Formats: sequence, C-alpha cells, structure tokens
Amino acid sequence: MLKFICYAKCTTCKKARSWLDERAMTYEMRDIKGDNPTYDELKDWLKLSKLPIKRFFNTSGILYRELELSQKLPTMTEEECLQLLATDGMLVKRPILVAENAVLVGFKLPEWETLIK
Repeated sequence: MLKFICYAKCTTCKKARSWLDERAMTYEMRDIKGDNPTYDELKDWLKLSKLPIKRFFNTSGILYRELELSQKLPTMTEEECLQLLATDGMLVKRPILVAENAVLVGFKLPEWETLIK
C-alpha cells in the first residue's frame, strides 16, 4: 500500500491527495507535522528516491529560513541533514509518496503518473 505523507494545510498536498482520490488509489495518510518522519525512515526514503538529500528540505518553509539553512546546507553532511530533518516535519518537503520500490518528494505530476501506471 502507498504511504502519503503530507501536511493538511498545504495546498500542494491537497492537490496531490485529490489526484490520488480521483484515481481511487488506496493509501495510508500521515500528517508530517503530528507524526514526524524518523531518521531511519528518512534514510530509507532517501535511498529509494535516488535524490540528493537537499531535495528533502522544505526550502519555502519558515523554519528553513529561520535556521538559515540555505547557507548551512552546502557544508552539512548527509548524516547531519538526516538528523536535522528528523527533528521537525516542517523541515521536510511534502508531499511524500512512498511506494514499495520508490519514493517521490513533492508533487510533480509526470513523476506521480509514471509511478502509478
């Protein structure tokens, strides 16, 4: 079963959820703010996604700006990034769609369509 990790107030997450619902997809929904991804989950998702760790950061978020991460990320290790992401779900880009053999970060329609086919 798919896992849909989102933030209920996020408009992009709402669009992604509607897209899944329109296709009658079965998924388990999880609120990223109330149930923050763990370090181990993030590490697994990073491996499955084949994305650079920086793509997992919510660069438009308030917390990202408050922590001045745009300046700090270039010198942080992957380990440090994973540990930081695991501290607060609002740092994590969303929505995240977790399938058996793939993870999508953000709602990019072509990627989602390819995964669901």
